[in-house]
Amino acid sequence: MSPSVSDTRPRFAVVGNPENRRVTLFAEAVRAAGLPGPRIVSWQEVLRDGGADFADEETVRIDSPGENPEVDLLLRGTPDPTRVEGSSRWYTRFMAALCSLRGGIRLDDPHELAVLFDKRRCHAVLTAAGVPVPASPTSGPRAAAVRGWDDVRTLMREHRMPRLFVKPAHGSSASGVLAVESAGAGRVRATTSVELVPDGRLFNSLKVRRYERERDIAAIVDALAPDGLHLERWLPKASQRGRAADLRVVVVDGRATHAVVRTSSSPLTNLHLGGSRGDLDEARQALEAAGARWRDVLAVCEQAAACFPQTLCVGVDLLPAVGWRRAAVGEVNAFGDLLPRLTGLPGSQAEGLDTYAAQVAAVLRRPPPAGQVASHHPHRTGTSHVSA
Repeated sequence: MSPSVSDTRPRFAVVGNPENRRVTLFAEAVRAAGLPGPRIVSWQEVLRDGGADFADEETVRIDSPGENPEVDLLLRGTPDPTRVEGSSRWYTRFMAALCSLRGGIRLDDPHELAVLFDKRRCHAVLTAAGVPVPASPTSGPRAAAVRGWDDVRTLMREHRMPRLFVKPAHGSSASGVLAVESAGAGRVRATTSVELVPDGRLFNSLKVRRYERERDIAAIVDALAPDGLHLERWLPKASQRGRAADLRVVVVDGRATHAVVRTSSSPLTNLHLGGSRGDLDEARQALEAAGARWRDVLAVCEQAAACFPQTLCVGVDLLPAVGWRRAAVGEVNAFGDLLPRLTGLPGSQAEGLDTYAAQVAAVLRRPPPAGQVASHHPHRTGTSHVSA
């Protein structure tokens, strides 16, 4: 039954895994805003029933399908959620599931999600928009195919990229990512969270390890290649207190609202891989001391988010260069808002709000279109295990 003419408050629905803290945190933010708790539609139900229907006046948030073994099995097709392989199958099935959602006012556009979950396409979109990104031979109109390690070696040589990141095109949370560097006499080594077992299978691990035998690196890349690979030049990062540093910046409704510094002793700064939160004030001071402006740094993230105008919230991974003078966008994440207890930046309209409360507030600020009741401007929101 539709709400009355006098009730123009949004009614939220969330597609996610009900037990996941992402869903819990968003539901808490909705209720804290004085609204009824959102209707939760499980990914398992969507995948089992071939979709889900939403009322015209429901504001629908799409959340991550990750961290649920049953859902991962339906999407990836393997009973072991720690396996790295299968990301292409995951992508195809997840995109089909998104298209099976019917009705409602969407905070996440399925066509934009399809780009956000393909690193090659996302990189090409950012490049075309003039967003600074690491050079890549695998995106854009002249994108090179990567069928295995031999192709990676060839592209490293042809593009003069002795240091690069090899990323599964549809991966997330650094799953399957290798930071590869070559040295003299043909030597090569890779830093990654991938565990290669003797029978050739690949597993996600919370332990970052280093491979220095080329045959091991080749085995990992060859196993990942059928799912699609994206290559990017490895840009030397700025450091904070002797550790490599980058930033996760959350952009909500076009505004950079939250930021966290991530530091690590390895090239992979993801917090779940042993990275730790750094000092944001110290990073800002380093940027400004180098002649950069903090507002301009945030503007780069907003420029990246603007490439996805029908997506309410994205998490932008910003890579400050050595010396903090410049920065490039490493990735744009559809589900990059899981930063518990982090409150908004000064002047962002999210002061005192976490990332979920900021999104609820953004929806509440949107005026309903003329002639419609309890509706808002159709707005907006990458992969199954996205985290900072």
